[in-house]
Amino acid sequence: MPKHGVETQVKAASTEGGRRTRDRILHAAAELMFKQGVAGTSIPDVQRRAKVSASQIYHYFGDKKGLTAAVIEYQNTAKLEQQRPLLDHLDSIDALREWCERAAVRLDAVHCAGGCEIGSLASELSDIDPSARLGLARGFAAWQAAIESGLARMRERGDLGADEDVEALAVALLAAIQGGMLLSQVNQDATPYRRAVNVVIDHIADRVAAAQASPSTDHWTPAGQHLSTR
Repeated sequence: MPKHGVETQVKAASTEGGRRTRDRILHAAAELMFKQGVAGTSIPDVQRRAKVSASQIYHYFGDKKGLTAAVIEYQNTAKLEQQRPLLDHLDSIDALREWCERAAVRLDAVHCAGGCEIGSLASELSDIDPSARLGLARGFAAWQAAIESGLARMRERGDLGADEDVEALAVALLAAIQGGMLLSQVNQDATPYRRAVNVVIDHIADRVAAAQASPSTDHWTPAGQHLSTR
């Protein structure tokens, strides 16, 4: 099937009916690719699930690669929006534990099947599709930024030391989440996930305790400069 230009796609999807059809295709493709993998999901599979014609899929997404890219963007946005109420307030040990435990409860509910929607796509596509890898990297970067932002607020308040590397802590927690989910999926048990994230959060809690026990009264300014009254 020939690819359609971006202008045609945008114009077609700007109508209410067009948006509903496009969204139905996208939701069906996202669900199938999560359950079956990208390689295991064909255009006819999506066509049957979404109850649309093949020409409609090609009209809105160009080809399977375009559809996959749209699914990646959809999953990035959907996962962040679902978690937004917690992600915007990851500035305490209790908030970090609650956020991570919510994910553990979701794993328990599905017996750890499927793992992380974005992580599953990354495992399948990162080495074979450079454009998909970049899209997935943006999704992980947004998650990391949310964690880092909360930790930075803790540092600004003095809960963490002025020299604390919040970027490194955010990367460590995100890696524990993704690695823990993979191990939990393989073992069909959320225990590995809980252990992995709790080790990192316990470490952050230790860093908070160390900062509170320190006689230093250094503070971290938004400009990244130290103000000391020692």
